[in-house]
Amino acid sequence: MRSARFRRVRRAGVMTLVSALSLSALAACGTSSSSDDDTGTKSSGSSDPAAPLDPKTKVTITIDCMPPTAKQAELKEWKEDVAEFNKTYPNVTIEGRSTPGQCLEPPRFTAMLKAKSQPDVFYTYFTDLPQVLDNAGAEDITAYVTDKSVPLLKDIDPGVMASLKQDGKLYGLPTSNYTMGLLVNRKLFKDAGLDPDAPPRTWEEVRTAAKKIAGLGKGVAGFGEYSAGNTGGWHFTAQMYSVGGEVVDASGKKAAFNGTLGKQVAENLHAMRWEDDSMGKTQLLKWGDLQKQIATDKLGMFLAAPDDIAYMVQQLGAKYENFGMGPIPGERNTLAGGNAYMIKKGISPDKVKAAIAWLNFKNLSVGKGQFDWARTKADGLPVGVPQPNFWLNASKTADDEARIEHATMPVENFRSFMDNPVAGKAEPPKAQEVYKVLDNVMSGILTNKDADIDKLLATAEQQVNQVLANQ
Repeated sequence: MRSARFRRVRRAGVMTLVSALSLSALAACGTSSSSDDDTGTKSSGSSDPAAPLDPKTKVTITIDCMPPTAKQAELKEWKEDVAEFNKTYPNVTIEGRSTPGQCLEPPRFTAMLKAKSQPDVFYTYFTDLPQVLDNAGAEDITAYVTDKSVPLLKDIDPGVMASLKQDGKLYGLPTSNYTMGLLVNRKLFKDAGLDPDAPPRTWEEVRTAAKKIAGLGKGVAGFGEYSAGNTGGWHFTAQMYSVGGEVVDASGKKAAFNGTLGKQVAENLHAMRWEDDSMGKTQLLKWGDLQKQIATDKLGMFLAAPDDIAYMVQQLGAKYENFGMGPIPGERNTLAGGNAYMIKKGISPDKVKAAIAWLNFKNLSVGKGQFDWARTKADGLPVGVPQPNFWLNASKTADDEARIEHATMPVENFRSFMDNPVAGKAEPPKAQEVYKVLDNVMSGILTNKDADIDKLLATAEQQVNQVLANQ
């Protein structure tokens, strides 16, 4: 659900600022080059899709999610990367578009797809692929993406790449990924006599630890959960995965949570809320609420992706030293997601090649672009968060070493999470609509002491089946 995590409801920007970036300057740009017409360009490229972009090719591509002016360090790095990229491809003009808030704001994104107004290279969540294809929005780039155009292709996690494929065809390249774990407040763990370097590994251990932390009093909750804004359903799904359950069956057409495991998840949460009184009085929480609670030492732990930590430090004034992370309790599976760039359907082959060359440099090269950790540290940006990390083999070794060498935070606090990886499972089909239904299960459990769990699950099952039938 997120880029990192649940990004759909996180921070939205509705006013798009359009800027043009080239080797020499960053200038305002009021027009798009995302049409199929390449007027004014001269192609020197090969007609073979598998052949990388010829450096002599002159072409302009538009790309969204350029950092806004308010993010000075990130924008500085973008400009530097454009300049470095242009050393190899001097005739490629990168026109960057920035958005003041979140890169992808769902209503705007949907409207853009329907209007065919997306830029040549556009930012998406992994879960957006069905919507993009329904609107004929993305180019099939299977033939273009090879170990020549993306030299480290073999070192990218196949599970991440699979999230961008349908019917064996590739429609995007990843920029980040995440899996969920258990985020803990180290201070509260210590105050409650718990070891913050050994976060709970089972849901029974979570329940025990939550009671001890809530026992500190002063409005402190031991464990927190969402139950509004689709985030409750998102986390119910994560908990189902953690115990080996499914939310939607393998056919993608039937709900699969109304059974033994679904009831187990629901009953455990109900017991923590009402028998243990370890989840706090305030409920109907959504993304951002739990982050504020744990950042102010009012919450002991909750399910999250690692980049929540950077958000809390950068946006809420928290300290890296106060947080730790372990694998998701249960450890059968964990919810996985991420972000990617797709390429607009119908643009010229030269534009496609230029887009892939840029994405390879900016997002898919160890030690360069977003993975230049020495530069990231020098620019005062966070280094050491365990994700995004979609690398395997020698690439993973090199990236992990650089991430640790230039860390701006105590990476040992996340050792339990890193040393105990849990297999990621993709979000269900029609994820947002399914999550909206499952919000009702979570809110019912957490706001009603006398909640009829069987009825909540049965009603949700009927509603999710209706959602899935309308695919």
